[in-house]
Formats: sequence, structure tokens, C-alpha cells
Amino acid sequence: MNRIKIQGLVILIALVSMINPLCLEALAEKRIGVLLWSEELRYIETKNGITEQLGKEGFGEPAVKLTIENAGGSKAKLADITQKFAKAKMDLIIAIGTTATIAVAREIKNVPIVFSMVYDPVEVNIARNWKSSGNNTTGTSSQVPVSKIMETLKRFAPAKRLAVLYTPAEKNSIVQLKKLLRVQSDYQIEVVPVPLTNSEEVALILPEVIRTVDAIYLSGSSIVGKTISMIVDLATKAKVVTITHLDDLVSKRVLLGVCANSYAVGRMAARKAVKVLKGAKPSSIPIETLNNFDLIINIKTARAGQFNIPPSFMKSVTKVME
Repeated sequence: MNRIKIQGLVILIALVSMINPLCLEALAEKRIGVLLWSEELRYIETKNGITEQLGKEGFGEPAVKLTIENAGGSKAKLADITQKFAKAKMDLIIAIGTTATIAVAREIKNVPIVFSMVYDPVEVNIARNWKSSGNNTTGTSSQVPVSKIMETLKRFAPAKRLAVLYTPAEKNSIVQLKKLLRVQSDYQIEVVPVPLTNSEEVALILPEVIRTVDAIYLSGSSIVGKTISMIVDLATKAKVVTITHLDDLVSKRVLLGVCANSYAVGRMAARKAVKVLKGAKPSSIPIETLNNFDLIINIKTARAGQFNIPPSFMKSVTKVME
């Protein structure tokens, strides 16, 4: 009897020794790298949505080690961080912003990548299509149908010429311009491309642009983000409508916004990240946008420019910023 007990104990110890490493691996701390393209508010809010949703689903610190880096709008710094993440053997990388995602997806092929605040991942060749990236990425988009932008502009004012401020070196900015160019004839609004390659050009170019247009569309260009106060001031004084798809720019006094909520876009990305952390392949997870968009008006800008707000338009506004 004692011999049987001893043999049983030996077998039990052997089983534990085999299972224990597996248990330790399952309980091991997950390592996630989070990379933001710049310090613009929309990226910060997206990051907050991601980290808070990860925490709610059991993937917050200390169970998960988050390494959060910000490229500060510098492509040189972006390259350095990307190399750092590539060498760190992360379990998952989360990229926030189109430029950041392109850099990470180009460099890192053996680690799952979840992106967020990417306007059109298919157009910029991050993903094969919206249903499946066909690679190691998935994520969420901040895209708002350009038809909604044009319809909103037409309902607010009888605009005939729309200047689009964009940066040729930033693919998200170019994509937004292209989409607006494709629909200009449908809405009888002439789209006027205005390329910006550095911040200094804004003060030189914009006064002449404002004299020839009824409205200005502010793309996701980092140069637009850096010079937003100047752009809005000049446009508002000339009673030129400013419109964007980015909620943080409306908070910086752009007059109108048809926007996907940055925080909500981040939370949606986090839910995809959780699926990946639980074993799903990124290519099996569709890329998504939000179904609902905010129509935002900055009432302080409306007053400063003495814009006439149609009562019917005001009824459709979902958010007012001061």
C-alpha cells in the first residue's frame, strides 16, 4: 500500500513539473508597446480610450506591461521607437495615427499590430481590405464619409469653393483630399487643393486662399495641427467657414466638425487588441469605423465670425463647444 502511495506521489510530482511551466507561461506578463504619432489631443484621447478599455477587460497594469512612446511628430524619432519596439519582443504593438502605423507595419512583420485613428488603412496600403488586412494588422479608423462633410457644409452655407489644407508628405492628409476631389461635382463645390510643406508657409499662403474661397477643410495634416490658431483666426475674420472631421480641431475653434469620437475609436481598438491577446490572428478581425458621428459646432467661433446659423441646422447639432 505504501509502495502504491509512493508511486502515485511520484507520478503527481512528474505531472506538476510538466504542467507548471505552462501555467507560468499563461500567467506571464504581457508586453504591449503603444506608439503615438504626435501629442495632438486626438491621439492622446485615443490612447486613453485604449488603455482604459484594456484595463476593464483585464489587460491593464500590472497584468500587462505597457510601454507608451510618442514620436512627437518627428519621423526620425518615429523610426527610433519603431526599431526599439522591433527589438523588444512585444506581444502586441498598438499604433495610433496613420504615419505611426505605416512605419510600424512596414518594419515589424512578426508581431501583431492593432492600429487606431488611421483614416483609410486600405488606401495607404496598410491593409488589403476592410474585412481582412491579409497581414499582421487590424484596427479602427477615424474615417467620416466625405458625403457627410459636403452635406453638412451645404446645409450650413451656400459654399461654392472649398480649400483643402493638406500635407503632401502625410498619406492620411492626401487621402482626405482625394476623397473630396472625387465628390466635388456631386455637390457642385469646387475643391481647391492647398499643399502645406512647413508651418511657415501658412502665413504666406493662407491670406490669398481665404480671398478666393467660401470654406476651408482642415485635414489631419500635422502642419495644420501646429498652425490651427492662425488658420482659424484668419478664416473667421474673413467670415470663411472652417470644417473638419477631427473633434480636437473643433475644440481649437474650428467652426464645424463631423467627427468620430477619438476616445470611442480607441476603445474599439482595445477590444480588437483583447481578441489578439487571447489568440486571434489580426487578419481574422475586420477593420472598423464608428457607426455614429458627432455634428459639432464651436459657438464661440460662430459668434466671432458672425456666422448665420440656420435653425434647422442647429437642431441637427449633437455637440456644442464654447
